[in-house]
Amino acid sequence: MTLMLNRLETYYDTAPRSAARAEDFGPLTLFVREGEGWPFYARPALGHSGEVTVAEVDRVRARQRELGAPEAFEWVAETTPGLRAAVEKSGLVVHEHPLMVLTDEDGIAPLPLPGDVTVRMVGAGDPVLPSAVAAPYAAFGAEATPSAVAQVAVRIAEGATRLAAALDPEGHALSAGQHQPVGAVSEVVGVGTLPSARRRGLGLAVTAALVADARAHGVETVFLTASDADVARLYGRLGFRTVATALIAEPAEPAA
Repeated sequence: MTLMLNRLETYYDTAPRSAARAEDFGPLTLFVREGEGWPFYARPALGHSGEVTVAEVDRVRARQRELGAPEAFEWVAETTPGLRAAVEKSGLVVHEHPLMVLTDEDGIAPLPLPGDVTVRMVGAGDPVLPSAVAAPYAAFGAEATPSAVAQVAVRIAEGATRLAAALDPEGHALSAGQHQPVGAVSEVVGVGTLPSARRRGLGLAVTAALVADARAHGVETVFLTASDADVARLYGRLGFRTVATALIAEPAEPAA
């Protein structure tokens, strides 16, 4: 298990660097997105598993405010157990999420789909690319800008992102998601389904397609973070198993 978590830590430190600059804050690294897209976060510096002080957390938060970036931290509880107390004393709220790794080395069999839906990979010049990028944004209550779509197209062309989508007969994306390969490791991220198309198994079908694509391109370790235990049980149907706890810290929501 230690070997697996070390492999994921290396991935966590490497993957953001293709779309963000890294600012060094001693035991913490702040990733700052360059260009449009989902904002990044701060996390433990690679190799640091010891204590982090409240002052060090506060220093990173001040820099995030200066940049207009979310005051967010992400890390693995089992790898850096000393960070939680510091971020909580700094005033942030910590949320726990199952960190899951695919245990089936052979991948996942394609899932049955509604008869009017197809699932496939989406290329950089694919006509359905804007719809496929927009679907997860809409699923999480946001909107994809043209520049965000263009940035995904560049990352696909560079091999940094692989995108799959579930499409209706007209070629509109109902669900989509990505995996981000770095060598032999890839993370499944941003799987989202339009509210009108939920409860049809499309998110799992997209995930299965992403896993198949990752395996076909030589990826050995596929992992993801589930939003909660219920979602983790769904991914469990595909062969993912919880190996640790991913922690996300952010400011408390204002009282209504």
